[in-house]
Amino acid sequence: MTDSIGLLAARVRQSPPRLGDVRLIVVDGPAGSGKTTFAARLASVLGNAPVVHMDDLYEGWDGLHAGLWQRLESQLLGPLRSGRPARYQVFDWAAGRFAQWVEVPPAAALVLEGVGAAALPVDSSAVLRVWVEAPEELRLARGLARDGEALRDEWVRWTALEAAHFAADDTRGRADLVVDGSRCRWPLVDGAGD
Repeated sequence: MTDSIGLLAARVRQSPPRLGDVRLIVVDGPAGSGKTTFAARLASVLGNAPVVHMDDLYEGWDGLHAGLWQRLESQLLGPLRSGRPARYQVFDWAAGRFAQWVEVPPAAALVLEGVGAAALPVDSSAVLRVWVEAPEELRLARGLARDGEALRDEWVRWTALEAAHFAADDTRGRADLVVDGSRCRWPLVDGAGD
């Protein structure tokens, strides 16, 4: 894994930035597939690049809608594209509203991870689009282990929402790289888009 991630990081460093001076890496795929873990490992190899989690940007369980990408553009992508500092407002899931603001530290690379990270509105800003996948039953088990059995209905509903989004956007088909998130060593499945 270290070699594969190291080669991936080298590829990112060699790419010309598309978001001002920032090289944006998007890590997308179904909930529970291992995106957060993969993004953290890649960010670490990139010299502790900042990671922005889409979970912080959704407006609750109905977060996959146009307002998400408008917020992402106005708070994160737009400022970085114009060379300004970026910050975003984090959704407080317990309170059901947006709360604190988080500053994005200046860096040569930024990792955006979560369902919708590689959506069409983000595509032109990314230097690398990674799709992480795992079997549905494993993803649901991971989600319920994290969030609790009480949220099973939300997870099932979210799975349908994300599947419709991925189909409309052809997210996996546009990925530069597909990763098997069911394995702890993160072997690369294929190099789509190369």
